[in-house]
Amino acid sequence: MIERCFRHVLLLMCLSLLPLAATADDACLRLTATGNPEYPPYLWRDPLNPQRLIGANADLLKYLGKQLGLEIEVVYAGPWSRAQEEVRTGRIDLMAGYFLTEARRQHVDFIAPPFLRTPSVIWVRQDNAFAYQQWADLKGRKGGTLVNNSHGQQFDEYAQASLTLEAVPTARQAFEKLMHKRSDYVVYEQYPGMALARTLGIAATVQVLQPPVSSEGLYLAISHESPCNRPLLREALAREMAKIVGGALPEQWLKQNLERWQ
Repeated sequence: MIERCFRHVLLLMCLSLLPLAATADDACLRLTATGNPEYPPYLWRDPLNPQRLIGANADLLKYLGKQLGLEIEVVYAGPWSRAQEEVRTGRIDLMAGYFLTEARRQHVDFIAPPFLRTPSVIWVRQDNAFAYQQWADLKGRKGGTLVNNSHGQQFDEYAQASLTLEAVPTARQAFEKLMHKRSDYVVYEQYPGMALARTLGIAATVQVLQPPVSSEGLYLAISHESPCNRPLLREALAREMAKIVGGALPEQWLKQNLERWQ
């Protein structure tokens, strides 16, 4: 009896040390993720395979999956608004880079801690710069943003109550409207904006106004509707994310993908 109990305890101890993949359902060993496809150096479409997203966030998920014995495929799901809908409905399991807001908590579970932080800034034409020190300086001007985009809950709430922002499906459209003088400014993240300005050939004709409107953490998030959204997976993702964030890898991936994009 004692020997049988000892073997049982030993088995349980061994199972607790197995990677997540060894105890998960086969269907949940392969997860899909998506994100904003116009978001270099964090995410953008692979020129060699446009149905795949590459970038710092994709590198992180590839590493995260390897550590947990999972296969995480980062796919192109359409413009940013469509990508969010695909995750909200559970057709795609994970969002690879999401600002945390209460509205988004209704549809996804955020995996803490965030893996990177990114500033959202005001982009203007060089010939139409204006004095800007605080959010109130944007009042009375026509701004542009992306459909369903967030720049942090505080700014989102202020903008909804006090600012005039027109949302379009893609960052390219927002910047093109700015250049055609159909808007006075665009609210967009700094690094992705720099990359897009170079792509459009307008880097010398736009500028960033300081300070940033916000600086928010980028989180991994899992859809409430994903069949794989279970406590065991969330806990494993959070544990491994804490290890990753505690080291130098996120900044290394960011730097590597800045160079890769350029």
